[in-house]
Amino acid sequence: MATLRLLPRSTTRAILRPQCLIRRPNSTLSAPDASNPKLQQIDPSLLTITKTTTPKELIPHDKLIFGRHFSDHMQVLPGLSLEWTSTHGWLAPNITPYQNLSLDPATCVLHYAFEAFEGMKAYKDKSGNVRLFRPDKNMARLNKSVARIALPTFDGPSFIELIKQFCQLDSRFIPSARGYSLYLRPNMIGTQRTLGVGPPGSALLYLIASPVGPYYPTGFKAISLEATTYAVRAWPGGVGASKLGANYAPCIVPQMQAAARGFQQNLWLFEEVVDGRKEEYVTEVGTMNLFACIRDKKTGQPELVTAPLDGTILEGVVRDSILSLARERLVPEGWKVNERRFHMREVCEAAEEGRLMEVFGSGTAAVVSPVRSIGYNGGLISCGLPEDKEAGPVTQRMKDWIEGIQYGEEEGHPWSWKI
Repeated sequence: MATLRLLPRSTTRAILRPQCLIRRPNSTLSAPDASNPKLQQIDPSLLTITKTTTPKELIPHDKLIFGRHFSDHMQVLPGLSLEWTSTHGWLAPNITPYQNLSLDPATCVLHYAFEAFEGMKAYKDKSGNVRLFRPDKNMARLNKSVARIALPTFDGPSFIELIKQFCQLDSRFIPSARGYSLYLRPNMIGTQRTLGVGPPGSALLYLIASPVGPYYPTGFKAISLEATTYAVRAWPGGVGASKLGANYAPCIVPQMQAAARGFQQNLWLFEEVVDGRKEEYVTEVGTMNLFACIRDKKTGQPELVTAPLDGTILEGVVRDSILSLARERLVPEGWKVNERRFHMREVCEAAEEGRLMEVFGSGTAAVVSPVRSIGYNGGLISCGLPEDKEAGPVTQRMKDWIEGIQYGEEEGHPWSWKI
């Protein structure tokens, strides 16, 4: 049997001295060239536009299915070889008719998932102006995502200028009705032809657009979630905070299983043992961040709570917007607003004691989505909604506030960018 030999304390100190070869790894993971301004530069003045000669027929807005229909054009910024990357950066951008991509079978994205994307929307206000909602936040998040998987970063403000031109070109696809928009999908893939595992020597950043209505076919109605622990979406030190395609495909089978039991989405829990007790912490939903409104057990003070940005959840743009609006508008009404870890035991106790006021999700696609119930351990947790209501008062206010800004109804708000 092996024996454990303890080293003298003086020896232990010597081993852990700063001059030893063991070093603490850098906690910021990004591509080696991610901070090179030359390689990030995009020149919008070089944009070329090739218009389609076969414009598509517009689909009536009430017939739109999320992500099924696309606009006339796409925007492409191709990257070149590794040698080009080290000296030239991004080539001149161009807008072309919507078309297939041509990729070699050995392209690295097809083998090692070098792919990151964003979700954002363009809106039309009552005057017919086209608007974007906080696009700077989307560009910052996409740069974080691509840097995490060794893809090249880019100049966000310059790409926003190109997105504006793209939206103007395909503005006829932006529905005018409230609740409808043009979903924008910037996507970056590694395009180097190789079966070797390493940083891609070339990349492609492109943008496509899809006119959309409500994300859920039922519209703005309360959904049910299934709390899920038999599969894990993300873990500390992983890539749960990055918007990568590789984060989504593994969630489809659990989502199908939840749907077979009558739930629209998974509520992803993360198990951890704390002081000898297993806790199941709430993280996020399959396509949304999650918020809960809970009254304090002792004081009765209402609290709006969501999971913290600890690396296991996506840094949602709508999530950040809700937190900012809540701190500005709910706190003066006596609310607490917190980003903290909370577990299912706390949610269950609040529901049993009548302190769980509301639960809702937030995201670019769904904007704000009320939750009626959560399936958990074979039971069903009621989230505080009366049977004849589809949304609680806080959920409804958040939806109205966010959409009021997105559609330019709240004049002069800095989050709404008129183009």
